[in-house]
Amino acid sequence: MATLSEAYRDHPLHLKHIIPLDFSSFRTLPDSHAWTQSNDDDGNDHFTSNGSYNDEDGSCIPIIDLNDPNAMEHIGLACEKWGAFQLKNHGIPLNLIEEVEGEAKRLFSLPSKEKLKALRSAGGATGYGAARISPFFPKYMWHEGFTIMGSPSNDAKKIWPNDYKRFW
Repeated sequence: MATLSEAYRDHPLHLKHIIPLDFSSFRTLPDSHAWTQSNDDDGNDHFTSNGSYNDEDGSCIPIIDLNDPNAMEHIGLACEKWGAFQLKNHGIPLNLIEEVEGEAKRLFSLPSKEKLKALRSAGGATGYGAARISPFFPKYMWHEGFTIMGSPSNDAKKIWPNDYKRFW
């Protein structure tokens, strides 16, 4: 089985699918990113904030308690239905979470020109860019991301050449 890095390398994206919008340059939602509202087939197949199945409008991202004996099942279902979930009771210290959130805010508050210094390559797996799933949808996502696998120090060095050692 190929690694994720190999799969990305073997299926490169066109540059237009990598570079996110400069969100600060828009006053209205561009048509390229305007999605129509849709309803799910049954309207009931979503987690509520406690991990159970009765979220009528499907508006809550699943929150999964790792102390729940059915956590693995909930994670699998959340991945199938949502593609995302939030964990609680994971044991990660709050100060570490706050530090990571602070660095993310510092990164994403930079001007686009600075973030583009660490742009993910067409066949790359890591760096700044739009979601790799973007080409599979009729509209673009209102999204920018930074994919990290392993140490972020190489990308950090491109963005903060004088202040990257905190990522080692």
